[in-house]
This record gives sequence, C-alpha cells and structure tokens, in this order.
Amino acid sequence: MTSESPATPAIDQRQTFDDARMTFTLETRDLTIRFGGHVAVNRVSCTFRPGELTAIVGPNGAGKTTYFNLISGQLRPTEGSILLDGADITQLSAPLRTRAGLGRAFQLTNLFPNLSVEENVRLAVQSESGVHYDMLRPWMTRRDLIARADAILDKVALGSRRSVPATALSHGDQRKLEVALSMAGRPRLLLLDEPMAGLASGERDSMLGLLEQLDPAIAVLLIEHDMDVVFSLADRISVLVGGRIIASGTADEIRNHPAVRVAYLGEEDDERDAGG
Repeated sequence: MTSESPATPAIDQRQTFDDARMTFTLETRDLTIRFGGHVAVNRVSCTFRPGELTAIVGPNGAGKTTYFNLISGQLRPTEGSILLDGADITQLSAPLRTRAGLGRAFQLTNLFPNLSVEENVRLAVQSESGVHYDMLRPWMTRRDLIARADAILDKVALGSRRSVPATALSHGDQRKLEVALSMAGRPRLLLLDEPMAGLASGERDSMLGLLEQLDPAIAVLLIEHDMDVVFSLADRISVLVGGRIIASGTADEIRNHPAVRVAYLGEEDDERDAGG
C-alpha cells in the first residue's frame, strides 16, 4: 500500500494578481478628462508604490496639474478611475480623499497668513485628529496636538520659526510650511506641485534636503520643471505630453528615450536631421 502526499493547493491566479496590486499606494486607470472638445488628460494609467518618489514632467500645457487635480479631487474625471490603497476613491470629495490618506502641497501656497507657523500646523493636526472646538478646553491645553505640530516643524527645519506669523516667512520657508501642513494629515500619498518654483539657490538646497528626508513609507508624486532636480531626486519619471504618458522609467531610461528627447528635452531626431 503506497501513501500519497497531500495535494498541493491550486494557486488562485486572480487572488495573486489582486494581492500584488495592493502594493500600489495609488493607481489611476484610463483616467481621462475633457473640457468641451479638448482632452486634457487622455487615458492615463499609472501605478505608484510606497517609498517611491515619482516625478511627473512635461512641457507647459501637457496636463500635469490637471492630472494632480483629478487625483486630489479638485476635478472629476470624464472617464476612468482612481484607487488609493486598492479602494476606489473616484467619487470621493477632496476632503474625504485627504482623510483617506492623500496630501497635497500646491504650486501657490495655501496658508493662514496672520497665524503663527505653529498655529498653522496645529490646526492641520487638529483637523486630522478629529478634535473639535471645545470652549471648556482651550487649544493651549492640548499638549498632545502642540507636541505633534512642533515635531513636524522640526522635521521641516522650521522649529525655530514656530512663533513667527506665516506671512513673515520667506517664500522658501512658506513652501516648507506648506509641506508641513500636508504631512500633518499623515498622508500615505503626497502630491507636490512645483515645490522649487520661485526659490532662491539656498532655499532650493534646503527644499531638496527636505524632500530627500520624507517618510520612506509615503508614495510621493512630484511635478517639477527643473530637470536637474528631477534627475537627482526621482526614483521614477513619467513624461506627460498632450495629456498622454509617452514614457516612464528611471532617470537614465528617460534621458535616453528617443520620444522624450524629441518631445520634451528639445532634441531633434538624428535620422530626421540626416534626411532618413
């Protein structure tokens, strides 16, 4: 009498695929938006993983900020879907997406200018914590909120400026405060829209250092026109031209991609120049 070894359980390929997909912090599927006859974002399908910084680059008018606005909920797509940690958030409002783990720092700063740096971040921490106004317990007594706000300010090198009104900060420090406000929401996905815009050289170095020290568990999407910054900072680069992704890859892959060199980096096709 021979014994038979237990049968190996069959692998559910569909479940394996679904489990693999859950490693994506964000996924956009065929994301499209039309304004009349103009297609600003055209069937963009991308995935973004935890711990990766992905730069979205392209010429002016390529659809980069529109793509960000679709992800963050400022715009609703004509077609397609958006998944955050595997959950469909396409129909969620912008505030609900923030509560779900999406943070965004805009190209133009969105601060409370007359409040102190610390008060700006404390309000963001308070909102994320679900703590409402209580006339019997002034916010000054909420040491837990203040401590968390101060810890965030230290991470963005603004701890020494916590008592200064936001309006008195330099442009570079205001951009760092904007990142701090985004971080207060404990995001799993952070969208940064041109964080280097308008910064002086010293401020650019400071912002670059800040971006390099972001929480490695966060997926970061970055719009940036400075390609030196992009090539030095990004783990992956996606090139958007005319509302479509024409290439995605590492810095070296993008530098050497023929379509990117012609469409975005401004180089002519060698064969075309030679009459080929």
